[in-house]
Amino acid sequence: MKFTRKGLTLILTGFLLLFLSGICMTTLWAGELDMFKGEKNQVLRISGGTAHIPVMKAAAKKIMRFNPDIQIIIAGGGSGAGIKQVGEGLVNIGNSGRPATESEVSKYGLKMYKWAIDGVAAVVNPKNPVKSLSSQQLQEIFSGKIRSWKEVGGPDKPINIYTRDSASGTRSVFWKKALKKSEITARANVVVSNGAMKTGVSNDPYSIGYVSVGFIDAGVVPLVLDGVTPSMASVKSGQYKVARGLFSNTKGEAQGLAKKFIDYLMGPDGQAMAADKGFIPVN
Repeated sequence: MKFTRKGLTLILTGFLLLFLSGICMTTLWAGELDMFKGEKNQVLRISGGTAHIPVMKAAAKKIMRFNPDIQIIIAGGGSGAGIKQVGEGLVNIGNSGRPATESEVSKYGLKMYKWAIDGVAAVVNPKNPVKSLSSQQLQEIFSGKIRSWKEVGGPDKPINIYTRDSASGTRSVFWKKALKKSEITARANVVVSNGAMKTGVSNDPYSIGYVSVGFIDAGVVPLVLDGVTPSMASVKSGQYKVARGLFSNTKGEAQGLAKKFIDYLMGPDGQAMAADKGFIPVN
């Protein structure tokens, strides 16, 4: 294969631009992680809201790759568990999909750090022909008043309801803002996380549940609610109102490695990760 002088110049220029671009990106990435230099034999324990986990894992992976002397352990358990565990000193950071209550802040001396905004959407199985509901229909389904999909334009099949436990921040915002604090039937199947909810609904053609907008993929279909499609864009614009903040909480002001981790979440790299996982950055 022969190259002209002009062709060689273009190829070399392209390689140079790619090389310089790589240097710039590496410098930027390392610059944000520089705060973790010098940390030795450090363990950071994080628990709580399951919606937070994809961002937590992405951040932890970068930090531990940058400094292998840091160990970051991430667990779920729900918002209530995260608040309780950080308050009792079992973890360094407790994540929640709701603000801590006044009594929780007072009892544990909590400090809340909001780093993203999340929407919560009602979801159904992709095989379900029902793609939209009114708030009233949604409330009547979850309360058990409407029991068949036929009543809302679907097949003549019973509705299988999936929900979260009472400690879940995802449940809290869905119950308050989508269900208007109406009751959730005791017949509902209770699952432990956004991931478990998504799995349950994706495997049950006659199911309905709810997940964080960031967890929506081809396995579930978000329901249009009162004419508004749940999405990052509609949450960000305020058009879709079933939304909440994502918080990382500490006992007192964040210090040490916990402070550095939260600062990293609030910085450009952490905020980009939040957007990449389907959340709306606050910065």
